[in-house]
Amino acid sequence: MPYDPRMTAPMRAELTQAGFQELRTADEVDQALSSAPGPVLLVVNSICGCAAGIARPGIIMSLSHPKAPATRTTVFAGQDMEATARARSYFGGNPPSSPEVAILEDGKLRFLLQRHEIEGRSAQEISARLSAAYEAS
Repeated sequence: MPYDPRMTAPMRAELTQAGFQELRTADEVDQALSSAPGPVLLVVNSICGCAAGIARPGIIMSLSHPKAPATRTTVFAGQDMEATARARSYFGGNPPSSPEVAILEDGKLRFLLQRHEIEGRSAQEISARLSAAYEAS
C-alpha cells in the first residue's frame, strides 16, 4: 500500500521547492527523460531518515554547482509506484534502492548514487559526490 500523501507532502515539497518536477506516471518519466536537452537529474525520493537528513539536503546543496543539470526530476518510492519502477528501468539493471540519485542523458544512465553510498555520509559529502558527477557529465 502506498504511503499516505499527507505524510509525504513535506518530503515532496523539499525537492519541488528546489525546482524539481515530480513525475507521477511511467509516461511522465519517459517523456521527461526523452525530451530533455542535456543531462537530467532524477531523484528517487524516500521517506527514510537518510533521505531526510542526508540525501535531500546534499542534493539541494549540490544544485549551486555551475554544471548541475538544469532538468531536475523526482519520483517518490512507496507512493508513485509506476513512475518509480519506470525510472529504475533506466538504471541499467542496478538493484533498486531508496533513496537514489541518477544522472541520465538521452535516456542513458551516466551516474547512479544508491542508498548504501548515502547512509553514514554527510549532506556535504553527498553534495561533493554529485558535484564531481556534474563535472564528469
